Amino acid sequence: MITGRTIARQTMLNLLGLGLPVLLALVCIPFTVHGLGAERFGILAVAWTAVGYLTLFDLGLGPALTKAVAERLASGEAEEIPSIAWTGQGMLLLFGAVGGGVLALVSPLLVHRVLNIPPELEAEALSALYLIALSIPSVLGTTGLRGLLEAYQRFGAVNALRLPMGAFTYVAPLAVLPFTPDLTYVVGLLVAGRILAWVAHLVVCLRQIPELRTVPVLRAEVLAPLARFGGWVTASNISSSVMIYSDRFLIGSVLSMAAVTFYTTPYDAVTKLWLLPGAVLGALFPAFSATFVTDRERTLRLFDQAIRVLFVLLFPVTLALVVFAREGLTLWLGAGFAAESTRVMQWLAIGVFINSIGMIPGAGLQGIGRPELTGKLNLLEMPFYVALLWALLHARGIEGAAIAWVVRVAADTGILCVLVGRALPNGGAVLRRTAAMMLPGVAVLLVAMELPTMAARAIFLLGTSAVFLLVSWSRILTPTERRTVRLRVGLESDLPALNPP
Repeated sequence: MITGRTIARQTMLNLLGLGLPVLLALVCIPFTVHGLGAERFGILAVAWTAVGYLTLFDLGLGPALTKAVAERLASGEAEEIPSIAWTGQGMLLLFGAVGGGVLALVSPLLVHRVLNIPPELEAEALSALYLIALSIPSVLGTTGLRGLLEAYQRFGAVNALRLPMGAFTYVAPLAVLPFTPDLTYVVGLLVAGRILAWVAHLVVCLRQIPELRTVPVLRAEVLAPLARFGGWVTASNISSSVMIYSDRFLIGSVLSMAAVTFYTTPYDAVTKLWLLPGAVLGALFPAFSATFVTDRERTLRLFDQAIRVLFVLLFPVTLALVVFAREGLTLWLGAGFAAESTRVMQWLAIGVFINSIGMIPGAGLQGIGRPELTGKLNLLEMPFYVALLWALLHARGIEGAAIAWVVRVAADTGILCVLVGRALPNGGAVLRRTAAMMLPGVAVLLVAMELPTMAARAIFLLGTSAVFLLVSWSRILTPTERRTVRLRVGLESDLPALNPP
């Protein structure tokens, strides 16, 4: 049974799996930078960025597998799952080999012509890229196997594997540094960890999914629907990546590289909030796919609950970021940096809040089998966003870039909500509730940006928080959710009341 409680439990598991490695990174990265030196660490960062881009070679097969398997489970067609799973895994390994081959072919060009690598480090850098090329098939294969586990709602197993894999990424370099800072050995250990991670996922899948313990059978006829779904997911991912990173290139060309730093630093800080919707979506995507086959009313309830819970959790955090952006940046990076980046951080915090809510209808459309809508929407948005970004950069500088991003994600979220509202039964009611929450919430955040003194902002924060708690408890949360909260904090017992004789 897919219920709000199971989704909440799975979300918490995902938060642990995604969040703990981030905390570990905060501890390990300074030591890694010191041990490797700035040049070697920069090469390592570029190399892993290349891995991130080359994962696009999966052509969306990871989420396509999750959706296909979740649908078969919901419709009672489990006998088809082994052939789907093994066909998808075979294609992912093949695509990974192609992606690794591409990286291996362009590595000499990257090292000797494109990247400004010191001559004494070129040999290490080339070896590191060759090793990373070797790991691409296992990286893509792991994505597919994780998708299978998520389709079966095995989030405990997923995060039991994700945690040590994420920790290994940051701890492995520290294990090598006492012996040598040579990138060949550092990356070699990391690549070995990626390959072992794929083997571990394969073993866990075979143990937890008995249907897979058969002779692998590849079926050509399942490729077309997987490729069609995955193709639109890939188109959406590529266009989103272009829009996410185009602002940095335009800021650098229109303004300066210093302006890029003043923009990207608060961006990288506030987008850490995406951990929460990312954890929710990991649990929701297979749930959307499964329930849409058997009970579309339940799909709508999950969609509605996810938006409301994310709003309740994210709004107070976003409000605090907007209110204390200047003080936080001053404490973190100094008054000079805060003077340049405060307005940027405030706008970006509002944008991340809106975009986090928008991720729910985006995942909903993909989960119910309409990825072409998100793909076409992103492709349509791209030229308008770039034009708006260019105009506002000239008019308002890096604050203009932040405003352009907020306008884009607001339009994107609104359109996605409308599309999901039309695709689900009674979706219009959920759409109206979402608008009734989001419009006042964003208005409050915009007002908070304009308060001139810290005292005024602190008073505004306290008053708004009190009203928000009251409204959330009485109007946003359902009676069942309120009872769950009371149970969690010990204000109510789940034991039945005893009737006196």
